[in-house]
Amino acid sequence: MRVIGPNGEQLGIFPRENALRKAEEYDLDLVEVAPDANPPVCRVMDFAKFKYAQEKKEREAKKKQKQAQLKEIRITPRIGAHDYDIKLEHIKEFLKKGHKVRVRLFLKGREFFSHMDLGKKVIDRLITDIESVGKIERNAELLGKYIIIVFSPK
Repeated sequence: MRVIGPNGEQLGIFPRENALRKAEEYDLDLVEVAPDANPPVCRVMDFAKFKYAQEKKEREAKKKQKQAQLKEIRITPRIGAHDYDIKLEHIKEFLKKGHKVRVRLFLKGREFFSHMDLGKKVIDRLITDIESVGKIERNAELLGKYIIIVFSPK
């Protein structure tokens, strides 16, 4: 195995036992840093410091990850034109920020039994208006008294 010293200098290629003795000479640990290399690369270092540095890198990477949230917008089939436009702007804003959006259209009374087509018209209109910034992740489906559709960013 190729052995690298505590200051980054190459000590040479040694068998395992000799590499462990070299690490003992420095009163440090022998850590394998590149097991896939030929020969494997080991470094003489303090293992606790190495482990701490790895955890610190993982924490930093986790901070930079963006967590997508699921936002929900509720509407009814009798929604007014202005209210529809406001809800549409909210949906577009959420999609531009990278969030998924669940639209829940509530049907009550006669709307549920006799006027289901009004709800479908609103959903169809919403789909055509959202095409520029988002795509359908889950098609519109009827769950109880709700028609639910999920959009995700393009």
